[in-house]
Amino acid sequence: MLRDIWVRATTVQQPLPTTSVALVGLIALAVVWSPPGYRLVRHVITLVHEAGHALVAKLSGRKLRGIQLHKDTSGLTLSKGRPSGPGMVATLAAGYPAPSVLGLLGAVVLGQGYAAGLLWTMVLACVVVLLLIRNLYGLWVVLATGVAVAALSWWASAAVLVWVATALVWAMLLAAPRSVVELQVQRRRGQGRGSDVDQLARLTRVPAALWVGVFFVLGLAALVGGGWLLLAP
Repeated sequence: MLRDIWVRATTVQQPLPTTSVALVGLIALAVVWSPPGYRLVRHVITLVHEAGHALVAKLSGRKLRGIQLHKDTSGLTLSKGRPSGPGMVATLAAGYPAPSVLGLLGAVVLGQGYAAGLLWTMVLACVVVLLLIRNLYGLWVVLATGVAVAALSWWASAAVLVWVATALVWAMLLAAPRSVVELQVQRRRGQGRGSDVDQLARLTRVPAALWVGVFFVLGLAALVGGGWLLLAP
């Protein structure tokens, strides 16, 4: 079975024509920026967001204690170490750019024709994150995501895999700035004062609004770059 998965993951699939990629992007835009669609997509975005925190926490030498995902689509990554300093700042700053980074990497991989490889990599990432989950709802989200992607990658045709992988990459790229907009809306309403940007403001003395702007610009830059990679002939 592992050999079959390896063969599928390393087999090259023909990327979609530019017009089809653009069509998928428009559909993803409509889904991500509509309230009902975004509520559904946000569960996966939060999973990627918290995985970004966890990865950078580990790389910066902090002791990772676990990840929680909640029904309201919020999440929490717990790590142990210095409450301030570069490692803590990097850990806090990693969450919002994480979907953009994944989207950019996904666009590069799709450009090389490895749609199946991208999806199987996502399955592997879900297995790793599953070991870090510390609540039942989070366990359900990661299991459902991993099993769904694995089943699709195993049984779907190559053509379907390319369409799905393209849609997922567009969703990551489009949802990253969308999540920053949502954060700012919540802050204007007096909510989310314990958010990543507010914690960063306390640690760095850089205003939270400036951190919001930085994350939004990074998300837009990734969207432009990733979109160019996806639409390039």
